[in-house]
Amino acid sequence: MSTSKVIRERIWAKLHDVAKPDTRFHLNFAEVIPDFEGSKQAVDRIVATDAYQNSEFAFITPDNCLADLRRRMIEDGKTFVMSTYGIYRGFILLEPRMVPDGAALYASWLDGMEHFGHPITLEDIAKRGRFDFMVTGASAVSKNGVRFGKGHGFFDLEWGMFTDLGLVDETTPVTAVVHDVQVVQEMLQPSETDILVDQIATPTRMLDVERRAKRPSGVKWPLLDPKQIEETPPLQELQRIQGLA
Repeated sequence: MSTSKVIRERIWAKLHDVAKPDTRFHLNFAEVIPDFEGSKQAVDRIVATDAYQNSEFAFITPDNCLADLRRRMIEDGKTFVMSTYGIYRGFILLEPRMVPDGAALYASWLDGMEHFGHPITLEDIAKRGRFDFMVTGASAVSKNGVRFGKGHGFFDLEWGMFTDLGLVDETTPVTAVVHDVQVVQEMLQPSETDILVDQIATPTRMLDVERRAKRPSGVKWPLLDPKQIEETPPLQELQRIQGLA
């Protein structure tokens, strides 16, 4: 069994005690990164950072634990892009002006994002310029910043697409939001696709990561199954942009 799989299963056993069930996937952590007790306190820590305060355009994953962050961003007038589940329908843009007064909470949920947000292509994201910062949930994250998702590699893939287009790079602030039980104490060695984060926000603390390795860059096409490319419209778009299709 791989190290990442062992760590996920160990963390998932602890997560059962603090996770909030998902409406579709309940507590199936292989399919959803859940909300958890104290996620609003973790979000408070992000909102207090300079990266958040100075940001105008961000990328936020659709993880349940980030719903309150999406609400805060709408209320604070910040524009962001979010991926759809599995990236099967690409990305959604949400600008605060799209959300009526009093609807920020609903708009922060996935159904609300679908209702108020607009689909956006990679090309149109690129026209808006670089992301000021990125925030993601995780199944687990080590104290040296190695992030594990559900095991499907969606965030790694999004990062690859964004680096290929110059939207993010080594200097882009990346924060992971997790419960304290999801923080791995061991120092882990990242794989060639693992994204290293700069900060880890939990209900009780904000951990600054001293990264000792560089993040990966670009989509690793040889590692992708042709079926995944076929099911992921932004990958097909990127191939056209790069002249690979």
